[in-house]
Amino acid sequence: MAADRKLGCLSIFLFVALCASLFVNFVLMIAAFQRFAGMREPEAIPRFREILLERGGRGSADKIAVITMRGLISSSLPGTVSDSMVDDMRAGLQQARDDTHVKAIVLEVDSPGGEVTASDAIYSALIKTRARKPVVVYMDSLAASGGYYVSCGGKYLMASETTITGSIGVIIQTLNYEQLFNKVGLASVIFKSGKFKDMLNGARPITPEERELVQSFIMKTYDKFLGIVAKERNLPADLLRNTIADGRILSGKDAFDNKLIDGLGELDDAFAKAKQLGNAPEAKVVKYGPPFSLSRFLRIFGEADSKIELQLPKQLIPQLESGRAYFLPSYYAP
Repeated sequence: MAADRKLGCLSIFLFVALCASLFVNFVLMIAAFQRFAGMREPEAIPRFREILLERGGRGSADKIAVITMRGLISSSLPGTVSDSMVDDMRAGLQQARDDTHVKAIVLEVDSPGGEVTASDAIYSALIKTRARKPVVVYMDSLAASGGYYVSCGGKYLMASETTITGSIGVIIQTLNYEQLFNKVGLASVIFKSGKFKDMLNGARPITPEERELVQSFIMKTYDKFLGIVAKERNLPADLLRNTIADGRILSGKDAFDNKLIDGLGELDDAFAKAKQLGNAPEAKVVKYGPPFSLSRFLRIFGEADSKIELQLPKQLIPQLESGRAYFLPSYYAP
């Protein structure tokens, strides 16, 4: 009996010792991994996860990469793998450029436009990508103003007949609340270094000089937009200025008739065109999505039972910031 008790105690001791040893080894392994990871140079470009949309031919390693741009174009909006949606677009395009198996790219656009500088940055990234691989732009429900500006960076532009596009123009908005201040007895007190420093101050009327200055800025930015459309679509700038480049929106069919796009079709047709231009008929089609993140996965469960609320999509009605220039249709300005 005593021998059995001693044997049992010894077994428990050995089991506890084994567990302790495993725990210590696990901790040491994590520490070693962290030191190894710390010695590595940080990855310069975030990587997107590939989601299979269409299988390719057996034995073919060729790929068509699909990158999606949705919603308001703004450097203020956070990205899924980087600081902003603009950086996300740059990173996705570079990943497709650097992947030797990617033979062509489809950019799916569903956007009303957005900030001038952000739109220009994505357009420039598309031009850089187009120089190495074919880029087919597919305009979904909406690709207007800044959405069309970005689209001009593609090699081949395609839309459905009912796509809303066009709206070639620039807008800056401000709000004048001087009369409201007068009714409630409030006054704005401004200290400024120059007469134009508060030229979009809504607490007072805009002066003729300020109006001229802002309008001049608008027209210079518009001329840049117009010049890009004229160059990319091989159309006379004066013809555009006097016809469809006055801020009006166009259907996909009208855009095709006015040579703003190259073809009409659906997303599958854009895939087929990309395979043709990339000389990769057996290529599979993959869509770039956010990489798997354990913290994001756990956060979903952490937030699921914390509160339940109904919210409208943040980009249903874009909240324009005062003083910023936008490529947007007029009906998006509150």
